[in-house]
Amino acid sequence: MIVKVAPAIVVLGQNSVTVARKIITVLPGATLYGLAGRTSGVDVSFTNFGETLRELFAQGTPLIGICAAGILIRTLAPVISDKRQEPPVLAVAEDGSAVVPLLGGLGGVNDLARRIAEALDVNPAITTTGDLRLGTTLLSPPPGYHLANPDDAKKFISDLLAGAQVKLEGIAPWLSDSKLPIDPQGDLTIQVTERLVTPTANCLVYHPATIAIAISAPIDDAVALVQQLLADAKLERASVAGIFAAITAAADPAIHAVASALGVPTRFFTPNQLESLLSQGYSPAQAVAIAATGTSPLSSSSPDIAIAIAPQPIDPNTIGQPRGRLAIIGTGPGGSQWMSPEVREILKSATDLVGYKTYLDLVGSLADGKQQHESDNREEEARAKMALDLAVSGRYVAVVSSGDPGIYAMAAAVFEVCDRYAKPEWDSIDIHVAPGISAMQAAAAAIGAPLGHDFCAISLSDILKPWSAIEQRIAAAAEADFVIAFYNPVSKERTWQLAEARNILLRYRTPDTPVVLARNLGRPGQTVKAIALDQLTSASADMRTIILVGSTKTRIIKRRDGNIWVYTPRRYTQQ
Repeated sequence: MIVKVAPAIVVLGQNSVTVARKIITVLPGATLYGLAGRTSGVDVSFTNFGETLRELFAQGTPLIGICAAGILIRTLAPVISDKRQEPPVLAVAEDGSAVVPLLGGLGGVNDLARRIAEALDVNPAITTTGDLRLGTTLLSPPPGYHLANPDDAKKFISDLLAGAQVKLEGIAPWLSDSKLPIDPQGDLTIQVTERLVTPTANCLVYHPATIAIAISAPIDDAVALVQQLLADAKLERASVAGIFAAITAAADPAIHAVASALGVPTRFFTPNQLESLLSQGYSPAQAVAIAATGTSPLSSSSPDIAIAIAPQPIDPNTIGQPRGRLAIIGTGPGGSQWMSPEVREILKSATDLVGYKTYLDLVGSLADGKQQHESDNREEEARAKMALDLAVSGRYVAVVSSGDPGIYAMAAAVFEVCDRYAKPEWDSIDIHVAPGISAMQAAAAAIGAPLGHDFCAISLSDILKPWSAIEQRIAAAAEADFVIAFYNPVSKERTWQLAEARNILLRYRTPDTPVVLARNLGRPGQTVKAIALDQLTSASADMRTIILVGSTKTRIIKRRDGNIWVYTPRRYTQQ
């Protein structure tokens, strides 16, 4: 059985991190959990070992503990109840010398143990009698096969171990090449079929993932129609390997609704891959079905749906391409502690990272194993085009911004490119924006609550808009008594704009108005301080600085230790 949920690797000390990284090479997408204060360079830090393990176990997350087996057993004992539902749990020695499967025999724990042991160059400590004597795990079939009647398997396996023989009906190399006592006259039967059957006594039924469903046009109530077509053809839905279509239909919600209902992936073919079949007179749906299976489709009452059966289980990962995905993410202003769980999951799943090198460096170990496409910070349009074109080919692309991607960052750049150039192939991409903590939020939090009342953000860069528009906005915001967050205050080429902004503000603010200067937030060398408005000069900031200018109500609280708080009251009657 394939483990469909990315595992959690749990370590208690820094010595175990190296072993964990070796395991991750064969389990891409796994999350590394490390005990706070004793580990570094992990994906998630935890403080309570027991609570963390039990919560992950309850969520169905496979667990790989690089620790003593007894610790795992005692920790999980209170929540172990149903072996059919429990995820795989393994113990790995701290030095990687032993891999011991503990729980999750029905969830593929032995197969998982073999993969980990291979990465560590050791033998897994598998103790399952059936697995050892029969050379296969009947309760946990390999990818591409589904056991229809697991309730009958326990007695079935017991009979085999007691000396019974089994006849095999259908084709399944993992069974015929095993140590099973296969005999055409056997009292037990294993049936491999994609057809609807009712299991009988002394029979195990496996459904191979050999059915491809092709959809060529938007269809009302597509889920019900596909289910009816399967029933009419007496086909088992568990044998459906995937939903297939032309790449031009990748955004069709009906396709994804059917895939979701059946719990299978979607895969798409390019026009070049279908051209030959279409030229032979096949309908679009028939052409897609043949491309997916290599066999002629069954007759169908729907012209827009075709069903074909492959001679062997279909691996969707080797056919067509997935729908391209483009995530525009914000990592936060600097430190990894400000990166959201959603962004972490995207970074773990993405195949490609696109961005300015400084921002890609902020990703740290989450960039390991990814294709990285670096570009200059000023090449935003080219970067957006590159990301979109990568996604068209079926890649999962993450465009990396610092802070929040929708605030003076790459989200607007990507949508602007989509709007301006409107390539038809980009319509197939699933585009998603994942927010991050903005620099102004982090700066405010570091010194109190200067954004406690109405505020606005203004970029002082006049590269993409004229200075006359910036002047107008500063004056309007100052007159309206907003707290103002200034982004991009000073660069090597732009050195005068900040002083001009100060002069405009002084028409509406007193010289002692608090101004917060926050530089390198969340990074080495972070500084956060407050000065008076009349002290603000071009030398006060650079492109790594966010500036918060208080309103007429913003106040400073001096603390006994010499530090200060800056806040803006929520009530304007307060002084």
